[in-house]
Amino acid sequence: MFVDSHCHLNYDGLVERQDEVIEAARARGVSTMLNISTREGEWDAIIATAEKGDDIWASVGIHPHEADAHPDIDTAKLVAKADHPRVVAIGETGLDYYYEHSDREQQKSSFRSHIAACRETDLPLIVHTRDADADTAEILADEMGKGAYRGVIHCFTASQEFADIALDLGFYISISGIVTFKNAKDLQATAAKLPAERLLIETDSPFLAPVPNRGKTCEPAFVADTAAFLADLRGESVEELAAYTTHNFHTLFDKTAA
Repeated sequence: MFVDSHCHLNYDGLVERQDEVIEAARARGVSTMLNISTREGEWDAIIATAEKGDDIWASVGIHPHEADAHPDIDTAKLVAKADHPRVVAIGETGLDYYYEHSDREQQKSSFRSHIAACRETDLPLIVHTRDADADTAEILADEMGKGAYRGVIHCFTASQEFADIALDLGFYISISGIVTFKNAKDLQATAAKLPAERLLIETDSPFLAPVPNRGKTCEPAFVADTAAFLADLRGESVEELAAYTTHNFHTLFDKTAA
């Protein structure tokens, strides 16, 4: 049984056929899906989707692309919304310097507000980072010095050096379908060496469909294909990888196991 630790069931491409997508995932052996929020306007819909079944959960957060549009989303608002029984994480949040859709300082401020919410709720943090490794690492470490929290680097594409920093801070690392791409040799080398007890898998659907589904709208069912590729890369059976990544998910997102 697989877990898709990061999907967007309410995004265009999936929301129009959401029930079909969820059933297709279950048919492929996906036992759990974490439906991720990126802006305040979708929080209620994402939670409503998580209320559809015991195998769907939700997060609340503001994506770094949306930081400029949400200057009023502070720790208190995140904490209040995270009180819902189906909300098991804070995020996704972080830094994205690739597209520069939001001011960097506003991204940093939002990021720190999310971390503070993790401390108050004891929920894990879901981190998005792109072309911002140094600043992300600095904030994660600085905030850890203010008080412990936990989380995952989602859709990991960074360097081995950044992976080591995240692992040293106690973070989990989640691998998406990008690992199956022909040009992802550096990521494949890193993914092959990640400690089993800190590894998660995800789709980030509707984006980043793995081989052999390139060109299609990604959906949670495809996490099985990423798992198969990753297990082969690591010299493990699919069943073994599925078992420990599922265990890791429920360990990190422990509200799901309550």
